[in-house]
Amino acid sequence: MRALVTGAAGLVGSAVLTLLADRGVPVTALVLEEAPGLLADRVVVGDACSAPVVDEALRDVTDVIHLAAIPTPLHDPGEKVFGHNTLATFTVLDRAGRAGVERAAIASSYAICGLPFARAPLRMPYFPIDAEIPLQITDPYALSKQVDEATSLMIHRQYGMSVVALRLPFVGTAEGRLAEAAARFTHSPQTGAADVWSYLDDRDAARALVAGLRPAVAGHHVVYVAAPSTLAPQPTEWLLETFHPGVPRPRFAGRSVPIDLTPALDLLDFTAKFLYEVRA
Repeated sequence: MRALVTGAAGLVGSAVLTLLADRGVPVTALVLEEAPGLLADRVVVGDACSAPVVDEALRDVTDVIHLAAIPTPLHDPGEKVFGHNTLATFTVLDRAGRAGVERAAIASSYAICGLPFARAPLRMPYFPIDAEIPLQITDPYALSKQVDEATSLMIHRQYGMSVVALRLPFVGTAEGRLAEAAARFTHSPQTGAADVWSYLDDRDAARALVAGLRPAVAGHHVVYVAAPSTLAPQPTEWLLETFHPGVPRPRFAGRSVPIDLTPALDLLDFTAKFLYEVRA
């Protein structure tokens, strides 16, 4: 096994490199710019949108974890966010398929639902959120993730590659982004409503992506992953009643995240184990 990790210098990419190194898996890291200290025995510098660069990165590769993307629509023109993300995903997966790679996992996003970067306030159709939920996209980042998922399905059909698209929530480290968000939700819980206060430690994001390379059933799959509890100290029932009133839902115990995590367990044998300790 040799894994190609694109976007390997990012938060999640670095965690994936650490996990694969711990498991003794040889890794080729594809990065946009020189990044010293990467835990990879081979590094290719270049744009994931470039077929020649990707072909070079794919040499001797058996598995692909694709993370290279602009992660938000807030800092770049919409055409750059959409164009770069969708072209990178197509190029990486298509060239991998041509090279005979049989397994890939890609980073989709919780934001595909449309709420996090909505142009106007939106209402969830129901809870818990699952892969069948109607999308309400109004921003180029969410649209790029919808196209990425469609691309991964096309690649599966064309090449027979097993591709798992993981809809990742807010990802961070316990000492950094998670702590900041938890403190913010304590005093201003409304700021987490669009993301339903969901999160994932970067180490768990890495575990989920690596698990996506070996799903219980090969094929094309879209799966939500998240920690089983929220980053907010308030009970989930109160949060939903207050900030998502009237949305059809069952009752959620304690601080249970209102996302269906059963497919991640069934398909990937994945449950988060790095849980942030929320204090009221």
